[in-house]
Amino acid sequence: MKVLIIADPLDNQRAGIHVYLRGLVDQLARQETEHEYILVRERVDPDLPLRQVALPNTRLPIGYASFRLFVLIPRLARKLKVDAVFEPAHFGPFNLPGSIKRITMIHDLTPILFGEFHRWHSQFLQKTFLKGILKRTHLVLTNSHNTQRDVERVYPFIAGKTAMIHLGLSEQFKPVETKVFQKRLGLERPYFLFVGTIEPRKNLGLLLDAYDQFREAHTSPVDLVIVGQKGWKSEAFYEQLAQHPYRADIHLPGFLHFEQLLEAYSHSLALIYPSIYEGFGFPVLEALACGTNVICSDNSSLPEVGGELAYYIADSRQQGSESSRRTGIVRRRPSSARPPTDDTRPPRSLTNLMLEIAQQTPEVLRRRAAGSAWATRFSWEKYVEVFERTLD
Repeated sequence: MKVLIIADPLDNQRAGIHVYLRGLVDQLARQETEHEYILVRERVDPDLPLRQVALPNTRLPIGYASFRLFVLIPRLARKLKVDAVFEPAHFGPFNLPGSIKRITMIHDLTPILFGEFHRWHSQFLQKTFLKGILKRTHLVLTNSHNTQRDVERVYPFIAGKTAMIHLGLSEQFKPVETKVFQKRLGLERPYFLFVGTIEPRKNLGLLLDAYDQFREAHTSPVDLVIVGQKGWKSEAFYEQLAQHPYRADIHLPGFLHFEQLLEAYSHSLALIYPSIYEGFGFPVLEALACGTNVICSDNSSLPEVGGELAYYIADSRQQGSESSRRTGIVRRRPSSARPPTDDTRPPRSLTNLMLEIAQQTPEVLRRRAAGSAWATRFSWEKYVEVFERTLD
């Protein structure tokens, strides 16, 4: 089968969809396959041993991006005589003849379920086009059981043409000893870590509140490092940050390149990920692979990724009512409940979990040591094996 992959996120994103697509295409390039893959993207990467077609996506003239999506890419698919087109980023594919199989990847439904966390045009486009995309697609891939349930609940007509494959993780995520990142930032004390785009869905108002309470209760200072780029609707977070009583101990280094991200994970007390909803949650898996404890929300797909090793916050939607008023977050529409695990302890408040992990008890250290082995369950090799079976 000849498959065209719309690979624009390789060139214009840095967040989760970029990480997903990079892992997928790198694995496709490494292993033998009976299928032929062609990437259409904004620019060709000469180091990637897959066939690539450059189709620039300039913003000028006005309307060119839509023309490219609705006309140029379908024209290219017909010219290349492909058997299938795979859209890894929700929005498409479009305008294909019935002889070409349409495959759409749905990472999450946040623009539909939590529209208040997104910019207006993102909500509008998803609500306008997604139903039609899913009606016309031949196969819908999802990245977690939770996302699959959400998609089938909101769009019940697609039942029977969905497939769930847990995402993989690069084998390069592992504990490291180097501390170049810590030296650059001047980090000499223990620290908690957050990794992700700074936007309302990540629930960082709760993190700031919990850090304040933790510092008041803990006997020795511990810093907080928030890694990620500034996202949309983040003004309330920065206002709260500016007024924080421990602002001097909160560090925002921005986006980190891979080597420094490994260092940030490896030497942190824990990754704290209080997100209100995630389609998968790469940072949780990355942190575990680097031998780091994880505190995350007890919602959506996160228990699938964190398993029995993560510490779960008791419904992050309901905690931090004061931060809710400041950030405008409305915690509602609970997602699928956490599936049973061997860990029977109930979820607790974020502050209490931070205090427990800071004590570095034997149980905390046990979970930390077990993370790398758990992460091996999520490999790109396994992902591609299932991915290719779904193409047939």
